[in-house]
Amino acid sequence: MKTLLTSSAILMLVLAAGCRNNPASTAASSGSDTTTTSAQSSASATSLSPEQLGILGAQIKKQPNEAEKILADHGLNEQQFAAAIRKVSENPADAKRYASAYKGAS
Repeated sequence: MKTLLTSSAILMLVLAAGCRNNPASTAASSGSDTTTTSAQSSASATSLSPEQLGILGAQIKKQPNEAEKILADHGLNEQQFAAAIRKVSENPADAKRYASAYKGAS
């Protein structure tokens, strides 16, 4: 579990650093409808399995400069991905599935 949390924390830092100057994320936080954003976040987050999220996380770790594109290719943004990871980490079985896929894809 410690490894999963450490990996997730590192991934979040990489994503935060890579998307710091993203004009789309500043526009989203400065006035768009948060209810719609939350609903879309939940829908996208639940559509990916823990294995898919693990593979995505490993891809982002390998290519941090491409994080935004990798997430966009899967219909996610940084906040949606973070929410999906948090949801997976709430369930120990799902967290193990995520960690296994992450390690396998690394």
